[in-house]
Amino acid sequence: MTTSIPSADTLHRNLINGQWVEGTSASPNLNPSNLSDVIGQYAQADAAGLDAAVQAAQAAFPAWSTSGIQARSDALDKIGTEILARREELGTLLSREEGKTKPEGIGEATRAGHIFKFFAGECLRLSGETMPSVRPGIGVEITREPVGVVGLITPWNFPIAIPAWKIAPALAFGNCVVLKPADLVPGSAWALAEIISRSGIPAGVFNLVMGTGRVIGEGLVNHPGINAISFTGSVGVGGRIAEACAKNLKKVQLEMGGKNPQVILDDADLTQAVELSAQSAFYSTGQRCTASSRLIVTDRIYPAFVEALQARMARIKVGDALTAGTDVGPVSSLAQLEQDLSYIEIGKAEGATLAFGGARIPCHTGSGAEGFYMQPALFSESTAGMRINREEIFGPVASIIRVKDYDAALATANDTPFGLSAGIATTSLKYATHFKRHSQAGMVMVNLPTAGVDYHVPFGGRKGSSYGPREQGKYAQEFFTTVKTAYTLA
Repeated sequence: MTTSIPSADTLHRNLINGQWVEGTSASPNLNPSNLSDVIGQYAQADAAGLDAAVQAAQAAFPAWSTSGIQARSDALDKIGTEILARREELGTLLSREEGKTKPEGIGEATRAGHIFKFFAGECLRLSGETMPSVRPGIGVEITREPVGVVGLITPWNFPIAIPAWKIAPALAFGNCVVLKPADLVPGSAWALAEIISRSGIPAGVFNLVMGTGRVIGEGLVNHPGINAISFTGSVGVGGRIAEACAKNLKKVQLEMGGKNPQVILDDADLTQAVELSAQSAFYSTGQRCTASSRLIVTDRIYPAFVEALQARMARIKVGDALTAGTDVGPVSSLAQLEQDLSYIEIGKAEGATLAFGGARIPCHTGSGAEGFYMQPALFSESTAGMRINREEIFGPVASIIRVKDYDAALATANDTPFGLSAGIATTSLKYATHFKRHSQAGMVMVNLPTAGVDYHVPFGGRKGSSYGPREQGKYAQEFFTTVKTAYTLA
């Protein structure tokens, strides 16, 4: 089994038509836990490199789209098996380049392996329908076929899991792929591409093209050889992609932002509510689209909840992602850190009380290494109309909104342009049932963190959080296939 451990001077090339191809330049991949640690150099493609990848995918599509389902299944299963066998190595690389703690990184790599194995099975479970026509003597068949060449644009916060949950169904259902990973974290995507390159999948079926969003991202969206785009990232970029895809009649799937509410009712188990709130808001450095950044707390439990959450936050250990015992690693980049800190100032200026944290930590005290460290921040006495409660911060920053009762909590939870994930902490079956039905979110959690989902069920939201068919599970076929109806005269 091949392993690839990056070094500072190693050039990692793009994968185009089964060949490792240099770009026009290279970009260093830095460790946010230790800014002196260069993980490797990653090739940057230009428009010509992207065009070559798209042409290779187009050429490979006729054979791959009609290939035997057992061969597809075997290839995906082989990819999943290798990922799981190398989960610690891949998870360590992920944590080194993105800043998740090592246990979180290994967990994400494990999830990627399970995703490929799940879709190895989906290759064999794709079904259709047969039915009689309303006209005598005619039969009707309804089948699903691949969409074509799919462009995948993935974010930096889940650098192996999100590429996996886009690549695996795309390949399972017979599509060809051009992947553009986030500039900030090319290492995990490159390692995944290297595994895919040895899986037996024909040349051109899967292509990795690294580069900037301006060149490669926009180029994918506007390339006439791309039939569909699946994007995970910001609302602003997602909106522009939707417009471009509509103009060019491309199928589009968007997963964007969240401003997820966590409701804590008076009858909640306080210890449980505090723990799930801390996990949702601050772990993975709050850099999850499903993180809870609005903690909506009813009157009677409010004082005890604030005090208990402050005590829980005081026990959170911020440090190097690879150091044992670290709870929260660094922010992923300087730009993201500056954004987080700017929202701390915005919250204070708006009149919210900074109840805990919010300061930059110059270095990890254990090693002295400079990194993008920040104390998780908590605002109390905030109101629903404040910017810190309307805009996605995407960092370890949460605010508490005090409300009168359940009805006010539900209304506040739904008062957002987003609708990805929502949670409620309560011991009341009545309120839990009502919240599941009336929460305007694509995913609802009862007495669980809002962040944390399974790979075999649909993922996605409403309103400004998602657009197009759901991702993951059997629902992935809605995006990665198109329906054909065929009539036959008996």
